[in-house]
Amino acid sequence: MTIQWFPGHMTKARRQIEEKLKLIDVVIELIDARIPLSSRNPMIDDILRGKPRLIVLNKSDLADAKETERWIAYFAAEGHRSIAVDSSTGTRVNEIPVLAKELLQHKIQRQIDKGINPRAVRGLIVGIPNVGKSTLINRLAGRNIAATGDRPGVTKGQQWIKVGTEMELLDTPGILWPKFEDQLVGYRLAMTGAIKEQVLNVEDVAFFAVKAIAGRYWPQMQERFGVEEPPKDLEDADEVVRVMEEIGRKRGCLVGGGRVDLEKASGIILRELRAGKLGRITLEAAQSEV
Repeated sequence: MTIQWFPGHMTKARRQIEEKLKLIDVVIELIDARIPLSSRNPMIDDILRGKPRLIVLNKSDLADAKETERWIAYFAAEGHRSIAVDSSTGTRVNEIPVLAKELLQHKIQRQIDKGINPRAVRGLIVGIPNVGKSTLINRLAGRNIAATGDRPGVTKGQQWIKVGTEMELLDTPGILWPKFEDQLVGYRLAMTGAIKEQVLNVEDVAFFAVKAIAGRYWPQMQERFGVEEPPKDLEDADEVVRVMEEIGRKRGCLVGGGRVDLEKASGIILRELRAGKLGRITLEAAQSEV
């Protein structure tokens, strides 16, 4: 299965971002801590044209804490400040305005030296669909001002939102890119809910998920689903399907003749992965493939 999803409003969103850049002091790039590279839009570097940037690894409560530390170190080596947060509970969210302001300290100091009273920092928040931008904005603003949802494509337009007295944020719709050169990226995005399920084959996505999780977090999969034996060979499709069928049997996904409804079982696997019911899982290791 080839995974692609680039609705027309995403082209419009890119154009709007480019038009607003002259007003922006700092960019807050929001990514998914479970798939830090796959959830970064490769077009962003070109779009942002060297603006100061803070990388925010959201949903860190769902990610492997040790892997998140490695990703923080990875981005530091690339020359980027980064922070891991959980926008759903507010963990470390209040540090974001402080770090964003630190990135502009030299510019702010020059204004002070010239006798200019610095205005509120203007930040642009960008990220792929369903990475938690609106939830983060609501946390920062201290009120429900941005529409939220557990599906991609909730935010449709742009709006300025005040964060205290020292920051204003420009919210934007999530933007994917026209073509995934690496289909593994598409599968990771599909697994974590960044792509609408209506355009996916859930069995293919769940197959990839079982491979990815069983290879690195088998004890967590075994505990959640009660599956007794891991795949003997992750490259053996029959072995991966065997695990999916066992999960289906454990959850009662049966049809005539005692056969397993793989589509139903696949939906369960993906929903529970996305909800964090398998524990803290990172699907992409720093500087290496899953």
